[in-house]
Amino acid sequence: MALCVGSVLVAALFVPKVASNSALRPARPLSLGVIFLTLYIDLIGFSIIFPLGPDLLEYYLGREGMSGVLGWVLDQTNSLAQTFGIESYAPVLFGGVISSVFSILQFVFAPFWGAVSDRRGRRGVLLLTVAGTALGYLIWVCSGSFWLFLLSRIVSGGFSGNLSVATAAVADVTSREERSKAMGLVGAAFGLGLVTGPTIGAFTVHIDLTAYFPGLTRLGVNPFSVPALVALGLCLINMVWIWAKFKETLSPEIRAESREPRLRNPLRAILGLRDPALRRTNLVAFVFSIAFVAMEASLTFLATTRFGYTARENGILLGFLGVCAIITQGYIVRRLLRVIDEIRVLFSGLAVSVGGFLVVGLAMDPWMLYVGLALLAFGSGLVNPSSTGLISLYAGTEEQGRVLGVFRSLSALARAFTPLLAGILFWRYGSTSVFVFAAILSAVALYFSSTLPKPVK
Repeated sequence: MALCVGSVLVAALFVPKVASNSALRPARPLSLGVIFLTLYIDLIGFSIIFPLGPDLLEYYLGREGMSGVLGWVLDQTNSLAQTFGIESYAPVLFGGVISSVFSILQFVFAPFWGAVSDRRGRRGVLLLTVAGTALGYLIWVCSGSFWLFLLSRIVSGGFSGNLSVATAAVADVTSREERSKAMGLVGAAFGLGLVTGPTIGAFTVHIDLTAYFPGLTRLGVNPFSVPALVALGLCLINMVWIWAKFKETLSPEIRAESREPRLRNPLRAILGLRDPALRRTNLVAFVFSIAFVAMEASLTFLATTRFGYTARENGILLGFLGVCAIITQGYIVRRLLRVIDEIRVLFSGLAVSVGGFLVVGLAMDPWMLYVGLALLAFGSGLVNPSSTGLISLYAGTEEQGRVLGVFRSLSALARAFTPLLAGILFWRYGSTSVFVFAAILSAVALYFSSTLPKPVK
């Protein structure tokens, strides 16, 4: 049902517009709806694990205690917590470590897979990365021990090139005039997938196959195998979908112009961007990503400590944020970009986000929390498509995958360290400090965005 809703939504929100003025465009252009569903399915599987962190920790602690890899991870997180005078922080840090493993690998590999897709084509790289992600989920299905679970996250992180490659495909099949509006599709897929995935994870975690078939424990099947099986199944569906519907978007001529891909230091790849506008836009997006991830990492803790929210109420809160983001990126930003350019949309989004962070951080009543989140969803919904569109417009046709891979890798880097930083600020200096910090970062991004040049269309 969720997949059907996603496909209907994209059909209603987007009218695919394909460039016809370039001889290098493919003869049979790919529908934006195909790319949307590819991203949506992938993000559901990716986000299924989000609500499972505390339960995963409890399960593996019960099986292995403080020995092995798990014991080492918890020793490090507890030492860090004690250094900053924080108690009972292990579950939060554990979740942060697990997320960081995936994000760091995404940071390293996203530019590489993007560059490979510039040289070899989008379709083949998508099939390969989705297959690798499926392998990671298969290991998770059988991860009766913590080290196998960690291995599953490493494998999935290493093959996490899907998002940058699919985003590059959006650039391939749209005209420069329609580019940023089409990038709203990517944001809508993110929002819808990140709402659907955790919901599926929260419901399926209560289904324990080992309670019905105890013999499966010999194969490493565990209480979290059902969410893993759902994620694996979605990956396999995505592979079939890509194989059947995803036509190649890059002509041989464009592929021949791209540089030979190789795995390199991601920081060098970022600093090696020749265009100053590309570097500055990446800086703006990176600084804003730190602010937004800090909010995401702290929001449920703020709602729980300040307003006594339960897990159900926090779920509704996150769902509200996701729905607002979908509406903004799937509809509102498309309308705005018809009348104002990407730089002004980006500037406006950052300005609104500054206010949103402050309203959430200073909220004294739940209604203020919701108002602040609505502002944040609107602001970030303007920032994400406009910054992605600017990156694509500043980049050359032959380097879309590599440049958008660098862009995605910076987002992954923000997700790798920010939850830890936000947690330390939250528990050490109070909930308001995180959101004031995020507002300051957004203001810094706002300043840097004011000097961006208007892209040629």
